[in-house]
Amino acid sequence: MGGGSGMGSSFDPDRIARLRGQLAKPTAASGAGGSAALKLLWQRAIALTLGFTALLYGVEGVNSVTNNELDNAGVRPRSEEGLVGILFAPVLHANWGHLFGNTLPVIVLGLLALLTGIGRGLTATAIIWVIAGLGQWLTAPANSVSVGASVLVFGWLTYLLCWGWFSRNVLQIAVGLAVLVLYGSILWGVLPGNPQISWQGHLFGAIGGVVAGWVLSSNERRHRRGADADRLAPQG
Repeated sequence: MGGGSGMGSSFDPDRIARLRGQLAKPTAASGAGGSAALKLLWQRAIALTLGFTALLYGVEGVNSVTNNELDNAGVRPRSEEGLVGILFAPVLHANWGHLFGNTLPVIVLGLLALLTGIGRGLTATAIIWVIAGLGQWLTAPANSVSVGASVLVFGWLTYLLCWGWFSRNVLQIAVGLAVLVLYGSILWGVLPGNPQISWQGHLFGAIGGVVAGWVLSSNERRHRRGADADRLAPQG
């Protein structure tokens, strides 16, 4: 009878209810934590995007009162001093109209890039920044000076299109398709056209976005290959 008494206490309804409550708490905490993390991601992404946009306007303000002297720090093809322009060209603009034209794409695409993860978005931006600058330095016409954040815009666009596909992230693929609908037409800018526009920067910025998407999806691709291998392995 002692054993029967023990079994009865194990199935006490009040005890089961308490256990269920304890088991539910981690799930609720996890959901709350996920919501808080998402909110923090948005806050940081918005702050960084608006901060970068403010930087662009501050730099152009200084440039406008110095008779565009800062533009001399842009990319100067195949010259040793022009290499320094790789660091500065994306924050410089030829005039206010140039900056105004880039502002909305910078905000929208820059924000979306950061929403893939702050570290991932910043790394993607760095990859795009360097590849676009080197491409301009190697291929732009002699005696030209290349400036403008459009190289980042083209890079963020192709990064958003490619990262979701490479990582097989359904949500990110949907974001990429939406971006393609909204901004896909600007990809024509990678082709030679207006001699006043650095199509070389656009082209290499777009290439940088593809490279960033491939590099930054490596963990997801590795996990997917591992999962495929497990699924195809003979079952003992």
